[in-house]
Amino acid sequence: QVLLVESGGDLVQPGGSLRLSCAASGFTLDYYTIGWFRQAPGQEREGVSCISSSDGSTYYADSVKGRFTISRDNAKNTVYLQMNSLKPEDTAVYYCASGYSDVICLRENYYGMDYWGKGTLVTVSS
Repeated sequence: QVLLVESGGDLVQPGGSLRLSCAASGFTLDYYTIGWFRQAPGQEREGVSCISSSDGSTYYADSVKGRFTISRDNAKNTVYLQMNSLKPEDTAVYYCASGYSDVICLRENYYGMDYWGKGTLVTVSS
């Protein structure tokens, strides 16, 4: 059974940092493209970052570029999203997702993911 479980969401002050984790089971994560998405109340789901299965290339939404870093630990079958300099507008439920195609990261909003986690809540507020 394919399963993705996010963790690490929390309440943090503006300017703070968090590291989200996406732990995979039922499949070998490094063979898949992994994306991080977020959805704030009343807003559409947004692709935040993506790491390609083919060569590990990383991609970021303009809104998080320079502040967020996606990485993969194959030994732990886990993908991380390091989030620095957090802003109130980063508040959302964050989801990770996996897809088999290595062109997903090149698509708008990283369209084409097959499996999704249930999300973890990040709240940025003073």
